Amino acid sequence: MNKREFLARLRRGLSGIPRDDIEERLIFYSEMIDDRMEEGLSETEAVASIGTVDEVVSQILADTPLTRPVNEKTRPGRHMRAWEIVLLVLGFPVWLPLLIAAFAVILAVFIVIWSAVISLWAVEASLCAGALGGAISALTAQGNGNRGIVMLSVGLCCAGLTIFLFFGCKAVTKGSFKLTKGAALRFKSLFVGREAA
Repeated sequence: MNKREFLARLRRGLSGIPRDDIEERLIFYSEMIDDRMEEGLSETEAVASIGTVDEVVSQILADTPLTRPVNEKTRPGRHMRAWEIVLLVLGFPVWLPLLIAAFAVILAVFIVIWSAVISLWAVEASLCAGALGGAISALTAQGNGNRGIVMLSVGLCCAGLTIFLFFGCKAVTKGSFKLTKGAALRFKSLFVGREAA
């Protein structure tokens, strides 16, 4: 793909964000391609080194605050007709509760996901405390060897479970961040309404 094709596809992919932002990004990537060509790469290699258009568009959308595409979409392109205004006002008792309910469901899903993550880390912390408590109890079990051995065994079991669960907690937290970020990007793309590159 050459520079002209890349920039044309990038323009189509960014169609939902404000025009000034599109022009700024096009100038940036045009200069980036020119710089790489000055370093000795061919035009095709310079374009390929940037990445695919979809990757670039996704990164730009991730970096763009949600308020910018929303403001661009809600900017009136034409004046509303009287019957459209009447329908909006009359439909208000229906669409407002539906909008609030949709927001509440989305919020509840995010709360459940992050509550599960917090609960896993709380179990991790309690196992860590159990390992520490078992070790301290084993050291303070004066004159009672059996009790000391049992407490040391419990502490070691808790320590093993702590190490084992740490990797699970880390993976679940990372997955939850990815899920949350993906959902936010998908929500943002509803407002941007980008075309296929």
